[in-house]
Amino acid sequence: MKVVGLMSGTSGDGVDAALVDIRGGGLALRITALAFAPTPYPADLQRRVLHLCSGGSVAEVCHLNAVLGEWFARAALRVIKKAGLRPAEVGLIGSHGQTVQHLPQGIRERGLGAVRSTLQIAEPAVIAERTGIATVADFRPRDIAAGGQGAPLTPYVHHLLFRHATRSRLIVNLGGIGNVTHLPAGGALSSVQAFDTGPGNMVLDGLIRRLTGGRRTMDRDGRLAAKGAVDAQLLAELLAHPFFKQPPPKSTGREAFGEPFVARLLAIMRKRRLAVNDILATCSLFTAVTVSSARRWLGPNLDEVIVAGGGARNRTLMGDLAAVFEPIPVRTLEEIGWDSKAFEAVAFAVLAYQTLQGECANVPAVTGATHPVLLGTIVPGTRDPRSLFRRIGERS
Repeated sequence: MKVVGLMSGTSGDGVDAALVDIRGGGLALRITALAFAPTPYPADLQRRVLHLCSGGSVAEVCHLNAVLGEWFARAALRVIKKAGLRPAEVGLIGSHGQTVQHLPQGIRERGLGAVRSTLQIAEPAVIAERTGIATVADFRPRDIAAGGQGAPLTPYVHHLLFRHATRSRLIVNLGGIGNVTHLPAGGALSSVQAFDTGPGNMVLDGLIRRLTGGRRTMDRDGRLAAKGAVDAQLLAELLAHPFFKQPPPKSTGREAFGEPFVARLLAIMRKRRLAVNDILATCSLFTAVTVSSARRWLGPNLDEVIVAGGGARNRTLMGDLAAVFEPIPVRTLEEIGWDSKAFEAVAFAVLAYQTLQGECANVPAVTGATHPVLLGTIVPGTRDPRSLFRRIGERS
Protein backbone atom coordinates (compact mmCIF):
# COMPACT_ATOMS: atom_id res chain seq x y z
CA MET A 1 0.00 0.00 0.00
CA LYS A 2 1.13 3.53 -0.74
CA VAL A 3 0.55 5.76 2.29
CA VAL A 4 0.96 9.48 2.94
CA GLY A 5 2.10 10.64 6.37
CA LEU A 6 1.40 14.22 7.50
CA MET A 7 3.11 15.92 10.43
CA SER A 8 3.20 19.41 11.91
CA GLY A 9 5.33 19.78 15.01
CA THR A 10 5.33 22.11 17.98
CA SER A 11 7.09 24.84 15.95
CA GLY A 12 3.83 25.22 14.01
CA ASP A 13 5.65 26.31 10.86
CA GLY A 14 3.97 24.03 8.30
CA VAL A 15 3.12 20.50 7.24
CA ASP A 16 5.69 17.85 6.36
CA ALA A 17 4.29 15.26 3.96
CA ALA A 18 5.96 11.94 3.13
CA LEU A 19 4.76 9.28 0.70
CA VAL A 20 5.94 5.73 1.37
CA ASP A 21 5.34 2.25 0.04
CA ILE A 22 4.64 -0.26 2.82
CA ARG A 23 4.59 -4.02 2.41
CA GLY A 24 4.23 -6.88 4.86
CA GLY A 25 2.63 -7.05 8.28
CA GLY A 26 3.30 -7.01 12.01
CA LEU A 27 6.88 -6.08 12.85
CA ALA A 28 8.13 -7.38 9.48
CA LEU A 29 7.34 -4.32 7.38
CA ARG A 30 9.30 -3.21 4.32
CA ILE A 31 9.09 0.57 4.05
CA THR A 32 10.34 2.50 1.03
CA ALA A 33 10.33 6.30 0.91
CA LEU A 34 8.95 7.61 -2.39
CA ALA A 35 8.67 11.39 -1.93
CA PHE A 36 8.83 14.18 0.62
CA ALA A 37 7.38 17.68 0.38
CA PRO A 38 7.20 20.36 3.09
CA THR A 39 4.34 22.85 2.89
CA PRO A 40 5.15 25.94 4.99
CA TYR A 41 2.36 27.92 6.63
CA PRO A 42 2.13 31.63 5.85
CA ALA A 43 3.72 33.68 8.64
CA ASP A 44 0.35 34.95 9.84
CA LEU A 45 -1.08 31.42 10.07
CA GLN A 46 1.93 30.25 12.08
CA ARG A 47 1.43 33.17 14.45
CA ARG A 48 -2.25 32.26 14.89
CA VAL A 49 -1.43 28.59 15.50
CA LEU A 50 1.17 29.42 18.14
CA HIS A 51 -1.21 31.87 19.80
CA LEU A 52 -3.83 29.14 19.96
CA CYS A 53 -1.44 27.00 22.00
CA SER A 54 -1.40 29.54 24.81
CA GLY A 55 -4.78 31.26 24.42
CA GLY A 56 -7.53 31.80 21.90
CA SER A 57 -11.25 31.22 21.92
CA VAL A 58 -13.34 28.14 21.22
CA ALA A 59 -14.37 29.84 17.95
CA GLU A 60 -10.71 30.15 16.95
CA VAL A 61 -10.07 26.47 17.72
CA CYS A 62 -13.11 25.52 15.65
CA HIS A 63 -12.08 27.70 12.71
CA LEU A 64 -8.40 26.77 12.66
CA ASN A 65 -9.29 23.08 12.89
CA ALA A 66 -10.97 23.44 9.50
CA VAL A 67 -8.31 25.78 8.11
CA LEU A 68 -5.51 23.36 8.96
CA GLY A 69 -7.55 20.49 7.51
CA GLU A 70 -7.38 22.34 4.20
CA TRP A 71 -3.62 22.88 4.54
CA PHE A 72 -2.99 19.24 5.44
CA ALA A 73 -5.07 18.12 2.46
CA ARG A 74 -3.09 20.45 0.22
CA ALA A 75 0.17 19.00 1.58
CA ALA A 76 -1.02 15.45 0.88
CA LEU A 77 -1.96 16.26 -2.70
CA ARG A 78 1.34 18.06 -3.18
CA VAL A 79 3.50 15.08 -2.16
CA ILE A 80 1.37 12.70 -4.26
CA LYS A 81 1.91 14.93 -7.29
CA LYS A 82 5.64 15.17 -6.55
CA ALA A 83 5.82 11.35 -6.61
CA GLY A 84 4.18 11.32 -10.03
CA LEU A 85 1.08 9.53 -8.75
CA ARG A 86 -2.65 10.17 -8.70
CA PRO A 87 -4.68 10.23 -5.45
CA ALA A 88 -6.49 7.08 -6.62
CA GLU A 89 -3.15 5.24 -6.41
CA VAL A 90 -2.74 6.06 -2.70
CA GLY A 91 -4.52 3.83 -0.20
CA LEU A 92 -4.28 5.77 3.05
CA ILE A 93 -3.26 9.00 4.80
CA GLY A 94 -1.95 9.17 8.37
CA SER A 95 -2.27 12.67 9.84
CA HIS A 96 -0.74 13.62 13.17
CA GLY A 97 -2.45 17.01 13.07
CA GLN A 98 -1.30 20.12 14.92
CA THR A 99 -1.00 19.82 18.70
CA VAL A 100 -2.54 22.81 20.46
CA GLN A 101 -2.69 21.34 23.98
CA HIS A 102 -1.07 18.32 25.58
CA LEU A 103 -1.97 17.78 29.26
CA PRO A 104 -0.85 14.23 30.15
CA GLN A 105 -0.52 15.02 33.87
CA GLY A 106 -4.21 15.79 34.06
CA ILE A 107 -6.45 18.33 35.74
CA ARG A 108 -8.55 17.26 38.72
CA GLU A 109 -12.30 17.05 38.25
CA ARG A 110 -14.74 16.43 41.09
CA GLY A 111 -15.77 12.79 41.14
CA LEU A 112 -13.34 11.86 38.35
CA GLY A 113 -9.89 12.53 39.76
CA ALA A 114 -7.19 13.78 37.41
CA VAL A 115 -8.50 13.84 33.83
CA ARG A 116 -5.68 13.80 31.26
CA SER A 117 -6.09 15.09 27.73
CA THR A 118 -4.47 16.04 24.44
CA LEU A 119 -5.79 17.95 21.44
CA GLN A 120 -4.57 17.87 17.84
CA ILE A 121 -6.41 19.86 15.18
CA ALA A 122 -6.50 19.70 11.33
CA GLU A 123 -9.88 18.16 10.63
CA PRO A 124 -9.40 14.66 9.10
CA ALA A 125 -12.85 14.78 7.47
CA VAL A 126 -11.62 17.73 5.39
CA ILE A 127 -8.47 15.81 4.43
CA ALA A 128 -10.49 12.74 3.38
CA GLU A 129 -13.01 14.84 1.47
CA ARG A 130 -10.44 16.91 -0.45
CA THR A 131 -8.21 13.96 -1.34
CA GLY A 132 -10.75 11.15 -1.57
CA ILE A 133 -8.37 9.03 0.54
CA ALA A 134 -9.19 7.28 3.82
CA THR A 135 -7.49 9.18 6.65
CA VAL A 136 -6.35 8.04 10.09
CA ALA A 137 -5.90 10.86 12.63
CA ASP A 138 -6.06 11.56 16.39
CA PHE A 139 -3.39 9.01 17.27
CA ARG A 140 -2.66 10.17 20.81
CA PRO A 141 -6.03 10.20 22.68
CA ARG A 142 -6.54 6.40 22.78
CA ASP A 143 -3.18 5.85 24.47
CA ILE A 144 -4.06 8.56 27.00
CA ALA A 145 -7.47 6.95 27.60
CA ALA A 146 -5.58 3.71 28.36
CA GLY A 147 -3.51 5.42 31.04
CA GLY A 148 -0.57 6.52 28.87
CA GLN A 149 1.07 9.84 28.09
CA GLY A 150 -0.02 9.71 24.45
CA ALA A 151 3.63 10.32 23.58
CA PRO A 152 6.09 9.55 22.27
CA LEU A 153 4.59 7.36 19.53
CA THR A 154 7.47 7.23 17.04
CA PRO A 155 9.56 4.72 19.10
CA TYR A 156 7.44 1.92 17.59
CA VAL A 157 8.67 2.97 14.14
CA HIS A 158 12.22 3.53 15.40
CA HIS A 159 12.23 -0.11 16.47
CA LEU A 160 10.88 -1.28 13.10
CA LEU A 161 13.48 0.61 11.07
CA PHE A 162 16.58 1.17 13.19
CA ARG A 163 17.04 -1.75 15.58
CA HIS A 164 20.43 -3.39 15.19
CA ALA A 165 21.56 -6.88 16.12
CA THR A 166 24.86 -5.83 17.71
CA ARG A 167 24.73 -2.05 18.29
CA SER A 168 22.82 -0.23 21.03
CA ARG A 169 21.38 2.93 19.53
CA LEU A 170 19.91 6.15 20.94
CA ILE A 171 17.60 7.84 18.44
CA VAL A 172 17.29 11.54 19.23
CA ASN A 173 14.50 13.54 17.64
CA LEU A 174 14.95 17.31 17.81
CA GLY A 175 11.71 18.90 16.74
CA GLY A 176 10.15 21.62 18.85
CA ILE A 177 10.40 19.16 21.74
CA GLY A 178 13.29 16.72 22.08
CA ASN A 179 12.75 13.03 22.67
CA VAL A 180 14.91 9.93 22.78
CA THR A 181 14.40 6.26 21.94
CA HIS A 182 16.83 3.67 23.28
CA LEU A 183 17.10 0.55 21.12
CA PRO A 184 19.18 -2.08 22.95
CA ALA A 185 21.31 -4.29 20.71
CA GLY A 186 19.21 -7.22 19.51
CA GLY A 187 16.32 -6.11 21.72
CA ALA A 188 12.62 -6.88 21.26
CA LEU A 189 9.94 -4.18 21.07
CA SER A 190 9.29 -4.65 24.79
CA SER A 191 12.88 -3.59 25.56
CA VAL A 192 12.50 -0.16 23.94
CA GLN A 193 12.73 2.86 26.24
CA ALA A 194 11.63 6.33 25.11
CA PHE A 195 10.47 9.66 26.51
CA ASP A 196 10.57 13.41 25.98
CA THR A 197 13.73 15.12 27.19
CA GLY A 198 12.56 18.74 27.15
CA PRO A 199 12.89 21.48 24.53
CA GLY A 200 14.45 20.66 21.18
CA ASN A 201 14.25 23.72 18.91
CA MET A 202 11.35 25.33 20.76
CA VAL A 203 13.26 27.65 23.09
CA LEU A 204 15.87 28.64 20.51
CA ASP A 205 13.21 29.39 17.89
CA GLY A 206 11.06 31.22 20.42
CA LEU A 207 13.94 33.47 21.40
CA ILE A 208 14.75 34.34 17.79
CA ARG A 209 11.10 35.02 17.02
CA ARG A 210 10.71 37.37 19.99
CA LEU A 211 14.08 39.09 19.55
CA THR A 212 13.43 39.86 15.86
CA GLY A 213 9.76 40.76 16.22
CA GLY A 214 8.80 37.77 14.11
CA ARG A 215 11.04 38.70 11.17
CA ARG A 216 13.08 35.52 11.72
CA THR A 217 11.91 32.15 12.99
CA MET A 218 15.21 30.36 13.68
CA ASP A 219 18.94 30.77 14.21
CA ARG A 220 19.84 29.16 10.90
CA ASP A 221 22.69 26.65 11.28
CA GLY A 222 23.15 27.96 14.85
CA ARG A 223 25.27 30.81 13.48
CA LEU A 224 24.45 33.31 16.21
CA ALA A 225 24.80 30.74 19.01
CA ALA A 226 28.23 29.79 17.61
CA LYS A 227 29.44 33.35 18.30
CA GLY A 228 28.25 33.36 21.93
CA ALA A 229 29.62 32.17 25.25
CA VAL A 230 27.67 29.93 27.63
CA ASP A 231 26.48 31.57 30.85
CA ALA A 232 27.10 28.87 33.48
CA GLN A 233 24.75 30.41 36.06
CA LEU A 234 21.82 30.59 33.65
CA LEU A 235 22.52 27.06 32.41
CA ALA A 236 22.35 25.72 35.97
CA GLU A 237 19.07 27.55 36.57
CA LEU A 238 17.53 26.12 33.39
CA LEU A 239 18.60 22.59 34.29
CA ALA A 240 16.87 22.93 37.68
CA HIS A 241 13.44 22.76 35.98
CA PRO A 242 11.43 19.98 37.72
CA PHE A 243 10.64 18.18 34.44
CA PHE A 244 14.24 16.95 34.20
CA LYS A 245 14.05 15.19 37.57
CA GLN A 246 10.80 13.42 36.65
CA PRO A 247 11.34 9.73 35.75
CA PRO A 248 9.76 8.31 32.59
CA PRO A 249 7.22 7.73 31.23
CA LYS A 250 6.99 11.45 30.63
CA SER A 251 6.12 13.88 27.88
CA THR A 252 6.00 17.65 27.62
CA GLY A 253 5.24 20.45 25.20
CA ARG A 254 4.63 24.12 24.68
CA GLU A 255 2.76 24.28 27.99
CA ALA A 256 6.08 23.91 29.86
CA PHE A 257 8.64 25.34 27.41
CA GLY A 258 6.64 27.70 25.21
CA GLU A 259 6.00 31.45 25.35
CA PRO A 260 5.96 31.91 29.16
CA PHE A 261 9.31 30.07 29.44
CA VAL A 262 10.81 32.22 26.67
CA ALA A 263 9.42 35.40 28.25
CA ARG A 264 11.16 34.54 31.54
CA LEU A 265 14.42 33.96 29.68
CA LEU A 266 14.16 37.34 27.99
CA ALA A 267 13.50 39.01 31.34
CA ILE A 268 16.66 37.38 32.75
CA MET A 269 18.59 38.43 29.65
CA ARG A 270 17.61 42.09 30.11
CA LYS A 271 18.16 42.08 33.88
CA ARG A 272 21.65 40.56 33.61
CA ARG A 273 22.50 42.36 30.37
CA LEU A 274 23.32 39.16 28.55
CA ALA A 275 24.19 39.37 24.85
CA VAL A 276 21.83 37.76 22.36
CA ASN A 277 24.53 35.38 21.14
CA ASP A 278 25.32 34.34 24.73
CA ILE A 279 21.76 33.43 25.62
CA LEU A 280 21.43 31.44 22.37
CA ALA A 281 24.71 29.61 23.09
CA THR A 282 23.49 28.83 26.61
CA CYS A 283 20.13 27.51 25.39
CA SER A 284 21.81 25.40 22.69
CA LEU A 285 23.98 23.68 25.31
CA PHE A 286 20.93 23.46 27.61
CA THR A 287 19.10 21.43 24.94
CA ALA A 288 22.11 19.16 24.39
CA VAL A 289 22.62 18.53 28.13
CA THR A 290 18.94 17.64 28.65
CA VAL A 291 19.24 15.05 25.87
CA SER A 292 22.47 13.62 27.27
CA SER A 293 21.02 13.54 30.79
CA ALA A 294 18.39 11.09 29.58
CA ARG A 295 21.05 8.41 30.00
CA ARG A 296 20.36 8.35 33.73
CA TRP A 297 17.14 6.45 32.94
CA LEU A 298 18.70 4.10 30.36
CA GLY A 299 21.00 1.11 30.41
CA PRO A 300 24.78 1.70 30.60
CA ASN A 301 25.64 0.42 27.12
CA LEU A 302 25.33 2.85 24.22
CA ASP A 303 27.20 2.45 20.93
CA GLU A 304 25.93 5.38 18.87
CA VAL A 305 23.60 8.38 18.85
CA ILE A 306 21.51 9.10 15.74
CA VAL A 307 19.87 12.53 15.45
CA ALA A 308 16.68 13.29 13.49
CA GLY A 309 14.41 16.32 13.19
CA GLY A 310 15.06 19.94 12.29
CA GLY A 311 17.66 20.28 15.05
CA ALA A 312 19.97 17.97 13.09
CA ARG A 313 20.52 20.91 10.72
CA ASN A 314 21.71 23.21 13.52
CA ARG A 315 25.49 22.88 13.45
CA THR A 316 26.04 24.47 16.85
CA LEU A 317 23.50 22.21 18.51
CA MET A 318 25.02 19.16 16.80
CA GLY A 319 28.44 20.27 18.04
CA ASP A 320 27.08 20.57 21.57
CA LEU A 321 25.58 17.08 21.32
CA ALA A 322 28.89 15.66 20.11
CA ALA A 323 30.63 17.29 23.08
CA VAL A 324 28.22 16.04 25.77
CA PHE A 325 28.13 12.48 24.38
CA GLU A 326 31.88 12.14 23.69
CA PRO A 327 33.34 9.55 23.02
CA ILE A 328 30.06 8.02 21.74
CA PRO A 329 29.71 8.92 18.04
CA VAL A 330 26.84 11.26 17.09
CA ARG A 331 25.44 10.85 13.57
CA THR A 332 22.48 12.20 11.63
CA LEU A 333 19.66 10.09 10.23
CA GLU A 334 20.91 10.94 6.74
CA GLU A 335 24.05 8.93 7.46
CA ILE A 336 21.95 5.77 7.72
CA GLY A 337 19.84 6.54 4.65
CA TRP A 338 16.82 8.50 5.93
CA ASP A 339 15.75 12.14 5.70
CA SER A 340 15.76 13.75 9.18
CA LYS A 341 13.12 16.27 8.23
CA ALA A 342 10.81 13.66 6.69
CA PHE A 343 11.02 10.94 9.29
CA GLU A 344 8.16 11.90 11.61
CA ALA A 345 5.81 12.16 8.62
CA VAL A 346 7.00 8.69 7.57
CA ALA A 347 6.30 7.46 11.10
CA PHE A 348 2.65 8.53 11.01
CA ALA A 349 2.20 6.87 7.62
CA VAL A 350 3.44 3.64 9.23
CA LEU A 351 1.23 4.08 12.31
CA ALA A 352 -1.83 4.64 10.08
CA TYR A 353 -1.01 1.52 8.09
CA GLN A 354 -0.74 -0.55 11.27
CA THR A 355 -4.09 0.76 12.48
CA LEU A 356 -5.71 -0.38 9.25
CA GLN A 357 -4.04 -3.77 9.69
CA GLY A 358 -5.45 -4.08 13.21
CA GLU A 359 -1.99 -3.82 14.79
CA CYS A 360 -1.60 -2.04 18.13
CA ALA A 361 1.26 0.43 17.70
CA ASN A 362 1.69 2.12 21.05
CA VAL A 363 4.47 0.84 23.30
CA PRO A 364 3.00 0.66 26.83
CA ALA A 365 6.45 0.50 28.46
CA VAL A 366 7.18 3.85 26.77
CA THR A 367 3.91 5.76 27.16
CA GLY A 368 2.76 4.24 30.45
CA ALA A 369 -0.47 2.86 28.98
CA THR A 370 -1.92 -0.14 30.78
CA HIS A 371 -2.13 -2.18 27.57
CA PRO A 372 -1.53 -2.03 23.80
CA VAL A 373 -4.21 -0.15 21.83
CA LEU A 374 -5.15 0.57 18.24
CA LEU A 375 -4.26 4.18 17.58
CA GLY A 376 -6.33 6.76 15.78
CA THR A 377 -9.71 7.56 14.31
CA ILE A 378 -10.46 6.30 10.80
CA VAL A 379 -12.30 8.62 8.39
CA PRO A 380 -13.28 6.85 5.15
CA GLY A 381 -12.36 8.36 1.81
CA THR A 382 -14.87 9.14 -0.91
CA ARG A 383 -13.94 6.10 -3.00
CA ASP A 384 -16.17 3.19 -1.88
CA PRO A 385 -15.86 3.45 1.92
CA ARG A 386 -17.63 0.09 2.22
CA SER A 387 -14.54 -1.71 0.94
CA LEU A 388 -12.48 -0.01 3.65
CA PHE A 389 -14.73 -1.34 6.39
CA ARG A 390 -14.83 -4.79 4.83
CA ARG A 391 -11.03 -4.76 4.98
CA ILE A 392 -11.07 -3.68 8.64
CA GLY A 393 -13.61 -6.43 9.41
CA GLU A 394 -11.39 -9.02 7.75
CA ARG A 395 -8.38 -7.88 9.81
CA SER A 396 -10.33 -8.04 13.08
